Amino acid sequence: MTHTLKPYPAYKDSGVAWLGQVPQHWEVRRLKNAARVIMGQSPSSNDCSVERIGLPFLQGCAEFGVEYPQPKQFCKAPSKVSPAGAILMSVRAPVGRLNTADQEYGIGRGLCAIVPHPGLHHSRFIRFGVIVCLDGLAILSTGSTYDAVSVADVAGLRIPLPPLPEQTAIVRFLDYMDRRIRRSIRAQQKLIKLLKEYRQTLIHQAVTGKIDVRTGMPYPAYKDSGVPWLGKVPEQWELKPLKRLVRLNASVLPDTTPADYEFRYIDIGTVGTGFLTREPQRLRFGNAPSRARRVLHMGDTIISTVRTYLKAVYYVDRDTEALVCSTGFAVLTPGPSTQPKYVSYLVQSNTFTDRVTAESVGTAYPAIAEGRLGSFYVPVPPLPEQTAIVEYLDAQTAKLDTAIAAARREIELLREYRERLIADVVTGKVDVRGVVAQLPEEPPEEEAETEEEEPVAEELTTVDSQEEFNGEE
Repeated sequence: MTHTLKPYPAYKDSGVAWLGQVPQHWEVRRLKNAARVIMGQSPSSNDCSVERIGLPFLQGCAEFGVEYPQPKQFCKAPSKVSPAGAILMSVRAPVGRLNTADQEYGIGRGLCAIVPHPGLHHSRFIRFGVIVCLDGLAILSTGSTYDAVSVADVAGLRIPLPPLPEQTAIVRFLDYMDRRIRRSIRAQQKLIKLLKEYRQTLIHQAVTGKIDVRTGMPYPAYKDSGVPWLGKVPEQWELKPLKRLVRLNASVLPDTTPADYEFRYIDIGTVGTGFLTREPQRLRFGNAPSRARRVLHMGDTIISTVRTYLKAVYYVDRDTEALVCSTGFAVLTPGPSTQPKYVSYLVQSNTFTDRVTAESVGTAYPAIAEGRLGSFYVPVPPLPEQTAIVEYLDAQTAKLDTAIAAARREIELLREYRERLIADVVTGKVDVRGVVAQLPEEPPEEEAETEEEEPVAEELTTVDSQEEFNGEE
């Protein structure tokens, strides 16, 4: 459908360098002429709590969802209120993140609410217009500690405005295409979920002895492990506390480390279950957080002991540069009679991570004592079998990881295509009026469909909860 779209018959200069030309009959106006901009303001902290008293309150974009916010605080006397249906925009780093207000919200200094003038402009078109004009807003971002924009910056943003009937047609086209793109994205996300589940199943079966990876069949004989959550294990396997297989936190950076010592830092937001979500950050000791202390070496495995619901586990498979992780991880250094990567597969199995989660303490930031972690009994096959398990899982998970990466790339391409399509249509590079007349009517319930974002872990911003557990057995 989109390959048949053609340009408008005539264009004019928009007067905005980054916008270029717009259709001859369109206007380019400042946002304040198309909408009311309400800048947020922080209320008294005494008026805010997690109790459901007053309006749901948003200080910034931390509680933004894919489309609508997911508030965690409430305020009985908010200083500024966003009406339902408004466009919510973050005005502090990251500047320009958008959500739609599905109800009234109290808004703090990190947000503004954009309320299109009713009857004059289509609210969805204004939202699309703001999306494509965010580059112009980013140029205005200022601040030495964090980027921020003022109400004047937002209100002065210049956006293209076609006549109202054309705005309606553009919104219908983009919503129609958006639903199809979202369906494709959700299909890829479901595939990723299934691949991840299958990956975990393979790991669980191998490290608990449900199958003999050398034959693909169950072992000939099993015995009771004596551990209720583990069940039976192969007869020739041993059961040992984890601390008998590994040393915990064997190497740390001392406080006397030179300030200019450089290393790569892994925080909790860098780690998924068995992989890095992004490359480690380069830091110098002098400007690193106080939790950046645990030194890693090739063959180590790290597992999160704070926010344990994240199930963050990573195996260090390279030893080229100084690598340090947060004290929110336990570092497991295998002993001489243990295959290093077997430890990694063992602790990233659902059997182990579910137990860690179940025995964690705390609601908001559940944590487990490292001593408790080390006391967990785990199945230990003979060393040759450990090696066979690692070789089997390496081969199988590599295929699955390749398929997961391909699905993620497909999602990236779909999202890039959606962004490009919105930009081309909302700035008038292509004319959708003829196509809209041919679009089929669709059930209204499809309007609510959205793709889901993969959960992203984040680092603690306060002293690690783990500190209170150090030294416990």
